[in-house]
Amino acid sequence: MEKCHEKVIFSHLCDSNFTLRIMFEDKDARTELSKLGEFGLIKHLAEHIKLGNPSSVKGIGDDAAVIQFENGKQTVVTTDMLLEGVHFDLSYCPMKHLGYKAVSVNVSDIYAMNASPKQILVSIAVSNRFSLEAIEELYAGMLLACEKHGVDLVGGDTNSSRSGLIISITAIGEVDKNDIVYRSGAKPGNLLCVSGDLGSAYLGLQILEREKKIFMENPQIQPDMEGNDYLLERQLKPEARKDIIEQLKENGIRPTSMIDISDGLASETLHLCTESNVGCRLYENKIPIDQIAMLRAQEFNLNPTMCALSGGEDYELLFTIEIKDHDKVKKCKDVIIIGHITEKAEGANLVLTGTEMLTPLTAQGWDALLKK
Repeated sequence: MEKCHEKVIFSHLCDSNFTLRIMFEDKDARTELSKLGEFGLIKHLAEHIKLGNPSSVKGIGDDAAVIQFENGKQTVVTTDMLLEGVHFDLSYCPMKHLGYKAVSVNVSDIYAMNASPKQILVSIAVSNRFSLEAIEELYAGMLLACEKHGVDLVGGDTNSSRSGLIISITAIGEVDKNDIVYRSGAKPGNLLCVSGDLGSAYLGLQILEREKKIFMENPQIQPDMEGNDYLLERQLKPEARKDIIEQLKENGIRPTSMIDISDGLASETLHLCTESNVGCRLYENKIPIDQIAMLRAQEFNLNPTMCALSGGEDYELLFTIEIKDHDKVKKCKDVIIIGHITEKAEGANLVLTGTEMLTPLTAQGWDALLKK
């Protein structure tokens, strides 16, 4: 995507790995979308989309997709919208990464139901700022994520926009009715667990915003991203935790409740507590924070714990398990027990490091409808 003379290029290495080398350049080749029209664009994109799931009976090319799941399975559906200037900034977010992220954040919601994603519908609204090549990059990222998660792109819609790029994705998954997990199943005595590490995506965003500001003030200064590969990848190319769902099943663990972390650990913990009508104790010293994230937080004069609690966009899984599964969950790679569920009357509290002091959890994460 061209934006004046600013363009962030993140070279593709192999499969789902991207380098995090950043530079600005112009792109000469450009095909106007007006040359294809809406149906021409759909036909062009459809040529690169293949169906792989038996449940995908009919994909792009008719008035509606046709999906048929096996008997005994339940269908789970989720949708998410990404808007330019609200959820992403194209001055530093490459189109390929954006496509990959758009799919990842949707299938993450499917995994949070303990289900398997199978299909997605993709709707986009674009202006004449965008070329065919830019849209091809967007869909290349989407299809890369689809391949990783075994998902078929079966349809969607295209439209024009006067307010920047808009992406809306609906993800469809399947799950055995006995395996589905809701937010509402946590019970007092359950263990509170989380995958991965938290706060890194938020700090990756701070780095990108800082470098953008420097570049805008002086375009002769190239962005300095050295040593921040992991944090940038967590922001620009998050990974939905398919592996965690697989490990839980392999170890015979069915979570009692689960949610993905899109709006910050504190916010999601409170969602679980509210829906389950319980309280919790979350231990500050158990919250997993990457060492580089700790260092960058200090450089930005930020509290690493607050970055984890309120930063958002980690897309890790937060879930509760019965205490009898303690030894089983210890076998799951990249899963940490960070607290336990209490009676509702005790409230949702953070236990501060080095003390027995309790402080109420407050939701300070992302809220799309609050004024910024």
